[in-house]
This record gives sequence, C-alpha cells and structure tokens, in this order.
Amino acid sequence: MSTPALIALVAIALVGLASVVIGSLGVRVARSTSDFLVASRTVGAVPNAAAISGEYLSAATFLGVAGIVLREGADALWYPIAFCAGYLALLVLVAAPLRRSGAYTIPDFAEARLHSPRLRRLCTALVLLIGWLYLLPQLQGAGLALTTLTRLPSWVGIVGAGVLVVLSVVAGGMRSITFVQAFQYWLKLTALTVPALIAGALFLGSDRELDRPSAPTFAEATTISVETPVRLEVAADTALTARGTVDGRIVDGPLTWAPGVHEVEAGAELRFEAGSGVPVPAGSPPTDREWLEPHTGGAQLLEIYSILVAGIAGTMGLPHVLVRFYTNPDGRAARRTTVVVLAMIGAVFVLVALLGLLSRAFTPELLVDGRTDGAVLLVPTAVLGDGWAGWLLGGLVSAGAAAAFLSTSSGLVVSLAGVLFTDVLRGRLRDFRLAALVSAVVPIAPALAVTRLDLALTVPLVFAVAAATFCPLLVLGVWWRGLTPAGASAGLLVGAVLSCVGVGFTLVGQVPEGSLGVLLLRPAAVAVPAAFLTMVLVSRVTRAEVPLDVDRTLLQLHAPERLGLSRDRLDGS
Repeated sequence: MSTPALIALVAIALVGLASVVIGSLGVRVARSTSDFLVASRTVGAVPNAAAISGEYLSAATFLGVAGIVLREGADALWYPIAFCAGYLALLVLVAAPLRRSGAYTIPDFAEARLHSPRLRRLCTALVLLIGWLYLLPQLQGAGLALTTLTRLPSWVGIVGAGVLVVLSVVAGGMRSITFVQAFQYWLKLTALTVPALIAGALFLGSDRELDRPSAPTFAEATTISVETPVRLEVAADTALTARGTVDGRIVDGPLTWAPGVHEVEAGAELRFEAGSGVPVPAGSPPTDREWLEPHTGGAQLLEIYSILVAGIAGTMGLPHVLVRFYTNPDGRAARRTTVVVLAMIGAVFVLVALLGLLSRAFTPELLVDGRTDGAVLLVPTAVLGDGWAGWLLGGLVSAGAAAAFLSTSSGLVVSLAGVLFTDVLRGRLRDFRLAALVSAVVPIAPALAVTRLDLALTVPLVFAVAAATFCPLLVLGVWWRGLTPAGASAGLLVGAVLSCVGVGFTLVGQVPEGSLGVLLLRPAAVAVPAAFLTMVLVSRVTRAEVPLDVDRTLLQLHAPERLGLSRDRLDGS
C-alpha cells in the first residue's frame, strides 16, 4: 500500500476509534429509556446545534455538493441554498411545537395529535423507509471514500462503516451520539477549511482561469479507465487515444472527437495529452464560461423548483433531524438550536461549494469517468503535489470524510432504532441495542448490491420522500385543527407513492429525457403539493373524525412553556 493510502487509512481508523471511545462515555450516564431515545431532553442549544449539524452534513454534503458544483457549476448552488432554507422553515413552522408535543418519535407525534394507531403504524413504516433509503448513500459514500483514497474494495468501507456506527450507537444511545456528532462536526469543518484556504490561495497566485470560453484542459498527459458506461460531450475537436468500445465501435489507437456527444462503454481506456480539452458528462456545461452562468430555461427551471421544494420541505420531514429537537429542554431552546444550526451548516456549505469551484481548476479529469463525488478527496494532492504536504492534507480530508458518513449514519441509526424500540420491540434497553443492530444491517445488503449511485441524485430523492410525507403531516398537524386521521393517512400514501416512483427509476437507471425525466428524478414539485392537497380534501370529507381534544392539543403545541401547558409538564415528565 502506498504512503498516501496508508495515511488516509490511518486517519479514517482514528476517526472511527475516537467516535467509538466518545460514544462509550455515554454508558456512564445513559441508564433510562429517555437517555437512550432523547438524552433525557437536557441537551443545550449550542451542543445540540453542533450535533444536528454533524449529522445533517452527510457524505452527500461533504462529497456530493462539491461534485455537483464541479459538474454543473452555478446551477448546483441551488442545492446548498435549499438545504439551508429548510432549517429556516423548520425554525418558523415546527421546531418549538414539535418539542412541546413531548413526543419521542414522529409516530409518537402522529398518535398524540390524531389518536390513530393505524396512522402510527404507517408513520413507523415511512420512518424506516426514509431512514434506510438515506443510509444507502451514506454507506456507499464510505465505500467511495475508501476506494478513492486507498484503492481497497468498496465493500470494506461499507461494512466497516456499519460496524463503527453500531458500536457508537449501542454504547449509550442519543446521549452518546450527541457527543460523537458534535466532535465530528468540528472535525468536518476543519477538514474543509484548511484545504479550501490552501487551494484558494494557490489558485489566486497562479495563472489558472475559470471563465474561459473553452473547456477545462488537462494539466498533464492523463489516462482514464472508464468503469461504467458514460456519455461525454466536447465543445471542440478533441484528439485522444482510445482502447475499447467508443461510439459503438471497437477502437485501439488515436482518434479525434468532433464537437457533440460521444458514448464510451465500460472497460474502455482513454488517454488525453497535456493541454487537451476535458470532455464533460452529456448535458453538463461544456465550457467554463457556460459553467459559470446559471441556466433557467425549460426543464432546468422545473428542476430548480423541485430541488428547492425537496430541500426546504424535506428538511422538515427527515426523521433523524426531527428527533434531535426532542432532546432540547423546551421549545425556546429548540428555536435557539435552529438559529445556531443555520450558521453552522451555512459555513460548511460555503466551503464545499468553494472546493467544488476549485476542483474545476485542479481536478477537471474527474468529469470524464464520473468520479466527481471524489473531488474533495483528491484536491489536496492535486494542489500540493505527490509529497508529504499533500499526503498529510489528504489525511485530514480523509478524516473529515469519515466523520461525514459516520455522523449521519449514526443519527439515522438512532432515529430508526428509536422507532423500532418504541413501536416494534417495546422492550427493555437491550432491545434498543438490538434495534440499532437491525437498523444498521438492513441497508448494508443493498449498498453492496446496487451499482454505486450518484450522491447528488440519490440524496435529493430521499429529501423528496420526506418532503412529500412528513412535512405535510407536521405542518398541518401543528397549524390546522381540521386534520383528520383519514386525511393524514391518505396524504402520506399519495406523497410516498409519487416520490418513490422516482426512487425506483433511479435505482434501475432508466430515466427518460425532458420534463418527465426531471420529475422522476426530482418528484417533489408534484408529490409535495399533491400530498398537502390530499390531506386537506380527505380531511374535509371526513371532518367528523377531527379529534375532540384538538383545541387542547394545539394549545399544548403553541403555548409558551412558562404557562406550564406543554405535554411534558402535564404528564409530569
């Protein structure tokens, strides 16, 4: 194993070890069900904000956002905007009322609000679906990071991440994970800040440009092995040497690509000389100047709307994010937590967007073989060269990547285990540990079996599912007295079906072109309004089923804690 690979592996192992050790500290203080599920509701605003930021800033953020900026340019900036705006909506609409509900999980909230065991079971199933769908790209991100950095097979990273997450969670539940995720947030922030500052300084001191009317160029002769079929676009005549199947015919020697789209089959090898233009994935901006300009026409405008809806509404519906607000002492602390989170995640999104921008200058070759998700991991050695400085900086970034997939995976496993513990096992604390093990093991098999997915595609799909299901339930449940169990159930089912259609098409890789393909990949623009509308219409038809204590429940959700009307105070908890 090479020196940089060994350094990266050691950095990842140290992060895993530190996470397990910090998590084990929770054993000393986690003794009750409340400790394991919501840390006894004693987490302050700043520590909770660091933990929320740690779990929210996933492998998709750490790796995927920079990758999509590298590929799509200005249009990709809508992703971090949507993800940050989601916390603003969460602050205004649901953070404090959700905390005052006294619930442990989303199914808890649904039953407390609407008194329907059937609705609770449906919510339980959706929590598990969303959680496992979100764990899939996290585990694949772990495999991608390990393969990119060390050349070890991806299954080692997938299985290793699963084991580390289980060890962290079973130690002390939510209380332990709070400490672990706060540590991982600060590590990720450091691992992004240092390379961003170094790469930015070196870029400003060089003659590199990002506003040329031509494609980015290879700094040196580069050979690229294509592992999956790709469609590449060039803006000008491009000379290369190819071996394999290109444009439907077997070639072995020099050729010249005319401007347009070219198809390259898996197993092909492409060699470009220094100064040659870099081909880009078909549909992406082929020149740097186009890459810097936003495009808002036709299907692209529809995609932007759907990204915004999914990011904003999806944040309000992610179970592992919502469960964090149950750990605050009261609703006021929940609001303060959300404000701090906005600052923390905003800083990280600025850094990953900057690294995506800089990767266009330093690692444009990633556009050819589709490894754009690895941009953050490869920028250090591209900037500082193949020496100890680049290797050590790469080790720091490797540690940050490990923290990214471990923190979000841990949060997901805690939220899934909480639902399995309260709604399926209904047992003792050892059953929580069993639930955590099941929660982590289930997605490992599909993560190993499914071809590596583009993080920039799969994570927004999970946000879309959350947006079309739990966002309408929470917003209407908190603010509309007319919601009924039948209306809530119908809306959840409609939102789940419409959003999951896109998940299915993405997993099989069969998505048509045009607006229909955009809506399949980004279903939130249709699924979220449909879910809201269904909940309202069915509730109107079944208005006789409005719970008799709805006014009392809404008073508990909205009354300030000092009045003593929250569910916690009334229950004596």
